[in-house]
Amino acid sequence: MAVDRTPILKRCRSLDLEPAVLGVNKKSKRRLVRSSRKVSEYGLQLREKQKAKFIYGMLEKPFRNLYEKAERMPGQAGPNLMILLESRLDNVVFRMGFARTRREARQIVDHKHVLVNGKCVNIPSYKVSAGDKIEIREKSKSLQRYKDIAEANKGVTTPAWMESSLDSFSGTVLERPLREQIDVPVNETLIVELYSK
Repeated sequence: MAVDRTPILKRCRSLDLEPAVLGVNKKSKRRLVRSSRKVSEYGLQLREKQKAKFIYGMLEKPFRNLYEKAERMPGQAGPNLMILLESRLDNVVFRMGFARTRREARQIVDHKHVLVNGKCVNIPSYKVSAGDKIEIREKSKSLQRYKDIAEANKGVTTPAWMESSLDSFSGTVLERPLREQIDVPVNETLIVELYSK
């Protein structure tokens, strides 16, 4: 399985991203020095695509497939793409506060710690629907890892389209997220322009 092992802070600097977006509390002391050359339109579009891929931890082929699926859905392709990215199981686990970062959420799902409607699901890209109940399996809740996560995520607020409890490590997806409810600093219009060339 292919994995992006780029150092997080280095990648954040190159994409002009705040590490907090990824759930990382560290700050880089280094500053990125770019040449004074103007970035082309293609360069801006490419950076937005790379930003979205990096935030959600996806590689090119699955990201492209998701974009094509978003294009086939009714409505605009850009907001549809962001909604599909937010509906991934690893992202939902992160948003509910059951993991500190999306990378950790992906690992938790991979290691079969997550139940969706009572059934074990170990596919990070699994599409969560409205009404789905997400929980950490009973056997895993007693692990030290989850005590640390509960401690670290105490003050984290969950988005309006879901509800969750860190005490019981369970939550419910109330509805599909709207684009306005997704607080990710990505301009999806540029991604659509890039792929529609």
